[in-house]
Amino acid sequence: MRIVDPNLITEAVREMCIEANMKLSPDMQKRIEEGAAREESPVGQSVFSQLMKNMQIAEEKQIAICQDTGMAICFVKIGTDVHVDGNIEEAITEGIRQGYADGYLRKSIVRQPVVDRVNTGDNTPGVIHYSFVPGDQIEITVAPKGFGSENMSRIYMLKPADGLAGIRDAAIETVKLAGPNACPPMVVGIGVGGNFEKCAELAKLALTRDTDVHSDIPYIRDLEEKLLTEMNKLGIGPAGLGGRVSVLAVNIETYPTHIAGMPVAINICCHVNRHARRVI
Repeated sequence: MRIVDPNLITEAVREMCIEANMKLSPDMQKRIEEGAAREESPVGQSVFSQLMKNMQIAEEKQIAICQDTGMAICFVKIGTDVHVDGNIEEAITEGIRQGYADGYLRKSIVRQPVVDRVNTGDNTPGVIHYSFVPGDQIEITVAPKGFGSENMSRIYMLKPADGLAGIRDAAIETVKLAGPNACPPMVVGIGVGGNFEKCAELAKLALTRDTDVHSDIPYIRDLEEKLLTEMNKLGIGPAGLGGRVSVLAVNIETYPTHIAGMPVAINICCHVNRHARRVI
């Protein structure tokens, strides 16, 4: 059994909160560069130019890529041969607190969702998803999620008979409704299966998957590619001002489900799709 100091977890989360908000991941840099090369609209080309300049300035000057530095979402894979010598949730929360303070990142979390919407002052709590895997390591992914795109996300409780066409229609409808509000070009995470809450978790997890990597399920991989093509025919364009490039990537995650249902969640993310990962 490997013993892990919770301070290592706190420091890793602190670093990732800052890194994810200030530096685009390599796969997203690649997607934006490809999108800029494909875009034909003069206005769209101008928007891409501004996006790339903004990201360059953010990394060089160590300031946030976007003013909405998001709610801190953490996916934590804990090895079954690991023992944390303390409270792992407290360690993660402290990492979020330190990261948002040390990085001078905007604090956006309020302590109650209705009426008593007083800012907590440190961007805690985050949302933490745990899973247990073989091994003696802890893998943590931090994905700060802004609410311009989060508010455009949807869940559909489809029937099994709706099939792939139903998933396609739900995803296209969600992107259409999002339009300029999700800061396009977007990344679209889709979760299929499980139940009401599981498909939403899958959709969020899909956004953290490297956009160079496609599903290893052939028909899901095919759907990812087809949806990307169809979504880019909608004409939303960069910043919603029209153009060829409305969506940079589509990632789909699946999970077993009940014989009577086919839950589908579509989680929209803006062009930066921020995430960082550490293994402890």
